Amino acid sequence: MDFYPNQEIQWVDNNLYVLMAQLKKDYDWIGLRYIGESYEILSSLNGKHESPQFNISSGIQIEILYKGHLIYSSTSDLSLEGVKKAAAKAVALAEKYHPFTLKLPTSPLRPVVRGQYQTPIQKGLDQLTQQQIASDLNHITKSMKINEQITQAYGKNSYTQREQIYMTSEGGLIKQSFTYNHQIYFCLSEEGSQRQMRSLNGNQAFCYQGGSELWDPLVTKELTKQVAHQAIELLSAKKCPQGVTDLVIAPDQMLLQIHESIGHPLELDRILGDERNYAGASFIKAEDFGKLKFGSPLLNVVFDPTPGEAFASYSFDDCGQLAKKEFLIQDGILLRPLGGFESQLRTHLEGVSNMRASSWNRAPIDRMANIDILPGSTSFENMISSIESGVYIETNKSWSIDDYRNKFQFGCEYAKEIKNGKLGSTLRNPSYRGECLKFWNSLYQVGDNQSFKRFGSPYCGKGEPSQIIRVSHASPVCHFKNIEVF
Repeated sequence: MDFYPNQEIQWVDNNLYVLMAQLKKDYDWIGLRYIGESYEILSSLNGKHESPQFNISSGIQIEILYKGHLIYSSTSDLSLEGVKKAAAKAVALAEKYHPFTLKLPTSPLRPVVRGQYQTPIQKGLDQLTQQQIASDLNHITKSMKINEQITQAYGKNSYTQREQIYMTSEGGLIKQSFTYNHQIYFCLSEEGSQRQMRSLNGNQAFCYQGGSELWDPLVTKELTKQVAHQAIELLSAKKCPQGVTDLVIAPDQMLLQIHESIGHPLELDRILGDERNYAGASFIKAEDFGKLKFGSPLLNVVFDPTPGEAFASYSFDDCGQLAKKEFLIQDGILLRPLGGFESQLRTHLEGVSNMRASSWNRAPIDRMANIDILPGSTSFENMISSIESGVYIETNKSWSIDDYRNKFQFGCEYAKEIKNGKLGSTLRNPSYRGECLKFWNSLYQVGDNQSFKRFGSPYCGKGEPSQIIRVSHASPVCHFKNIEVF
């Protein structure tokens, strides 16, 4: 399996220097960002393969400092003339909309760095064939149909390769190469009017960087059989009770909890109002950093773009800022926003390396990457045994949160009753709701390293025009007090 046309990468690598030499004479500062991406998707439904999907996309984005303003233009025409036309178009638009442009400090405009990144791969993709993956998917989905109550069994595997080169007229040069894997497995069970879905850790959560070592059909087959049994189990399970109780949340649901009620509220462009028209604002204010008690003293949250297997790891963000691990929340206190280089210049707040562009035709903006809750010291067994009455909940199914990322409501696929320190009956259609600060301040126990797991998503949406980008979140099992479930 070899997706990306290496000859184009070589051509771009050789010719960006020529483009830069000719263009930088005309402008105060210029940046050239090449992004090329290709993917292959194979899927199976009920033991039969579906039509494969393939796509290749590539282009160059130009950043120009013009009359004190930073402007962007993009083109899929990689020739010198094509890039020059895009630059001229950007300047014409800048002239027209000059009175309305956001003014930024011109020095430093971007960090001047040179470096590279490559996804750590244990086994190359050349060790897998499309036929092998398709055959494995068919076996997996067929094995999920353990009886007639399973009406649909679905599996999907996608590999994506992404190449990026970022060059600036001040001498910056960054080359990054990524290999992503995304797998989905779920089944639907039906009996009479009752219909349930159960997935393997969520519909989108199996998202990592790596090579063919991530493809392990024997392990997947065993895990998806368990998913099928739980789908049937849910058909006869009792409804989740309603009330205020202890809630224990598994890592595959903490994925969405972190994403929606920590990640998005801390994005600095939201706090500045840039996203208000489309994706919403935030209940957090710039003056909250360094003093707001965001959660209980057990809450420690980091922005960490460095773990090799994580879906959103990199060495540099798309404006050239070095990727580093930083505390966002430490001992419950809010310390740092998710603000990239330009937002940091605008607010004089210390941020992180998170200016990211989803493609060659999108400008980089403040985005999440890997946001993790650090493990505590409580084992899962001791956590459950300490609870007299409560609910243990897994795997997101639905979510809703207000425009300020404060009040939220989540529905999940699967739950267990907790009674007298033990997991009891299965519960169907479990949901819970809360308000952000009250919820995180109710954090009572944090699981240890044994329960710490990482998941991700390829579909975090934000920005105008819209950008869909990859994220990853890791967490142990977490225990919250006095949460409303229903």
